This record gives sequence, C-alpha cells and structure tokens, in this order.
Amino acid sequence: MNEQTVLELAQQAMITALTIAAPVLIVGAAVGLLVGMFQALTQIQDHTLSFVPKIIAMILVLTLCLPWFLDQMVEFSRSVISNIPTVLGGG
Repeated sequence: MNEQTVLELAQQAMITALTIAAPVLIVGAAVGLLVGMFQALTQIQDHTLSFVPKIIAMILVLTLCLPWFLDQMVEFSRSVISNIPTVLGGG
C-alpha cells in the first residue's frame, strides 16, 4: 500500500462526503439567508423563526435526495471494497 493509493482513497472519500452534504448545506444556507432577510425587513427577532424553516427545508431535501445519497454511498463502498485486494496485495 503506497501513499499515492492512500491519497486517492482519501480524496475520493472527501469528494463523496462533500457531494452528499452539499445539497443539504446549500438549502440550509439559502433558507437561512431568506429568513434572515425577512426578519431584517420586518424587524422580527425570534430565534425559532430562523431555526424551524431551516430544519423543515433540510429534512425535505434529505427526504427527496435520500435515494441519490444512498446510491453515491453504495457506489463509493463498492469501489473501496473492490480495491481491497489491490491495496493489500500491492498490485
């Protein structure tokens, strides 16, 4: 097992993790921005008003994208498992 293989595996793991997390984080940030703008315009300073819509939007994104998330994770897992003999065997 050489360091190039380890770096490629770590890179692929990070790319997969970011690909899976990005939709949820982007929606959470967008909803937070919109709610923040609404609060600034109306001068409502309620913390639950910013928290609840973000949670609902993130749960909705998780629900809608879960099959795709699972597909990405299964594809990465299969790739790692299929490369075990190559990594451990050195060839």
